[in-house]
Amino acid sequence: MRSVRGWILILMKSKDNVEKIAMRVSCVSIVANVMLSLFKLFAGVFAHSGAMVSDAVHSASDVFSTFVVMIGIKLASKESDKEHPYGHERMECVAAIILATVLCITGLFIGKDAIIDLMNGESSTKLEPGVLALIAAITSIVVKEGMYWYTRHFAKKIDSSALMADAWHHRSDALSSIGALVGIAFALFGYPMMDSVASIVICLFIVKAAYDIFKDAVDKMVDKSCDPQVEEEIRSIVLAHDGVRGIDRLQTRQFGNKMYVDLEICADGDKSLNETHVIAEAVHDSIENQFPKVKHIMVHVNPFCLEEHGE
Repeated sequence: MRSVRGWILILMKSKDNVEKIAMRVSCVSIVANVMLSLFKLFAGVFAHSGAMVSDAVHSASDVFSTFVVMIGIKLASKESDKEHPYGHERMECVAAIILATVLCITGLFIGKDAIIDLMNGESSTKLEPGVLALIAAITSIVVKEGMYWYTRHFAKKIDSSALMADAWHHRSDALSSIGALVGIAFALFGYPMMDSVASIVICLFIVKAAYDIFKDAVDKMVDKSCDPQVEEEIRSIVLAHDGVRGIDRLQTRQFGNKMYVDLEICADGDKSLNETHVIAEAVHDSIENQFPKVKHIMVHVNPFCLEEHGE
């Protein structure tokens, strides 16, 4: 029997609930990005700020990223079928890889444009922007950083790599706006080249974030084992059961944001099949209760051998 805590955790992690949370967060992101993009475009045009116009385009591109997240999570939430008996969770990893790629390209373009401006000396010939562009940059930083923490909170709550990638898209936009703010502020004081310098630093932060997202998604697609701490906790739970004399084999793998566990335990060989089956069932249920992310557990029982276990 599952514990009350186990059922509550499973309810919180149910596919329907995860999908609803992700879609709600994504809709908020789309609305915020559209409104912010229009405001920054207006400010860039009327305040004569090319940096702010570029920043508006960057915010608009985040709408595409959010649609990718929604599609990925929608596909990942599909139930298992005959052609996909293990489910579709890895589709979320595909979405995260796409977003990581877009994020990396965005960062590299920011860095490329900044380097070209510095090499050609274009930073020093830029027109002085208006105060409205400065206000737009500050507004963008506040809104996009707030969207980052909002999206990150729910990404951690439902353990969504795609939603976490979208959160970093919000932060990349905030960092881009910081570059615009620095450039606009220094331009007002006669140092326009600092816009390009700040953009290069921002580029490095964005590319690093893209790499982390990409690596996490790939790890979940290639059956990487779970953290050693998780495996040690599983071992402790198994060995605490009456009738379990030892663990012959424990293997774990990540499948999207879920876990698979393959376990071989040993029990007294003189016990009946029914008795060892009860032990295996108890072990199975305990692991599922303690780890709601576990999608499937295979428990095999071997007869206990004194020589093999050194007793």
